[in-house]
Amino acid sequence: MTRILAGAVLLCLIARGAAAQAPAGGWHEAPAYLELFAPSGARAGAYHIYVTALDLQAVLKQVSGEPATLHPPGSWLPVAQLPSDTFGQTGAYDRSALARLYGARRATVARGPRGQAGPSTPLGASRPREAWTLVSPYPSPDLRRLEPGTLLIVMDLEQTGAP
Repeated sequence: MTRILAGAVLLCLIARGAAAQAPAGGWHEAPAYLELFAPSGARAGAYHIYVTALDLQAVLKQVSGEPATLHPPGSWLPVAQLPSDTFGQTGAYDRSALARLYGARRATVARGPRGQAGPSTPLGASRPREAWTLVSPYPSPDLRRLEPGTLLIVMDLEQTGAP
């Protein structure tokens, strides 16, 4: 009986943690992108990737109103970037296929931190807990077409060992 009870409590905790990680507002977890754009090895667990049909401006409006969103100077500003700058060099994606897919087009990217209030921060201020990267348009997992919605790459700073 103790094992069954312990198992049920563990399942509830896991479900609560998974629900807390998913952003609100029409987002769907997209694990196919993890292998493409997240690093391999121990740091891979710090990444979560989601997609939505909403355009980047709608997402930025949604995100700006959430209390966990931090607003240091320069954050959350949409910028046109080359795919190599957008997705970096850590993933296993085919860099030349991605460059061909975007061609002369640029991805619009917005980055910013998300935080949490805590007793270890001065005056209960928020400290960054996650780094978010929003990308639109974003590639399909097979790198054959650009999708019109927004891709969200979340890096959990607490899992990476960042201060």
